Amino acid sequence: MRLRSSIITVIGCIAAILLLQGRAANGQNADWTRPFPPVKIIGNIYWVGSYDLSTYLVTTPTGHILVNTGVGATAQQIKASVEQLGFKMADVKILTATHGHWDHVAGMAALKKMTGAALVVSEPEKELLESGGKSDFRFGSVESSWFEPVKVDRTFKDGETVSLGGTALTAHRHPGHTKGATSFTTEVRENGKTYRVVIANLGSINPGVTVTGMPAYPGIQQDYARTFAAQKAMTIDVFLASHAAQFGLHEKYKPGDAYNPDRFVDPKGFMDAVARLEKAFLDQVLKELAAK
Repeated sequence: MRLRSSIITVIGCIAAILLLQGRAANGQNADWTRPFPPVKIIGNIYWVGSYDLSTYLVTTPTGHILVNTGVGATAQQIKASVEQLGFKMADVKILTATHGHWDHVAGMAALKKMTGAALVVSEPEKELLESGGKSDFRFGSVESSWFEPVKVDRTFKDGETVSLGGTALTAHRHPGHTKGATSFTTEVRENGKTYRVVIANLGSINPGVTVTGMPAYPGIQQDYARTFAAQKAMTIDVFLASHAAQFGLHEKYKPGDAYNPDRFVDPKGFMDAVARLEKAFLDQVLKELAAK
């Protein structure tokens, strides 16, 4: 009986550890649901996300695009931010995402119901969104990383555009973080100047990911390498990303600051972020190879 009790205790501890790991994976992070006032980034691009999770409203004369949705709880925050800016959720015609992890798409089903917008994502992310996260190569078995499944209406390939009302977001497939992780670029004219804008999905590595190959993602190492090479070759002015912390939103802007189209111009910051993450990737590759 004592042995059985001890085994049950050990199993319980292991289950608790796995649960905590799952919660860490989907980010029990107060900054992900902490409200943050909406702000005009540049031209027709606005921040309507939470304190850390990026949601971008791209406005056009014939309707709007929302990039990312945060977690499910932030859907109403996004709605409030859009309306605070003077826009209508009913005018959102396209929903898309930089990648299909819980913290960026868990609100997608709610916002699709709210707006009736078409969901358009990278081809490899379609299964991920429609499975509610269960097909993810790393977190698919972690229940706390699942989200409400949502039907994808259309997909795009690397280099194709998501276009509406004269605005085109060019999709750049930058896999590794997920199989269909995507960065978007566009150009904005402001005061006679053209700004090249990137909403970057940076190549960060989640805990538990083996970058030299995983059963559900054998080509992950090659994908990460291609992503870093592609991002280093980009020429951008305005640096935005999937998380506020990744591009220094809170260092560059404080609520109440006057609008400044140059505020987020930071090509060096983008290149530094890519270089830092590439180094982390290469270091991890060496450690994994040494362990083998």
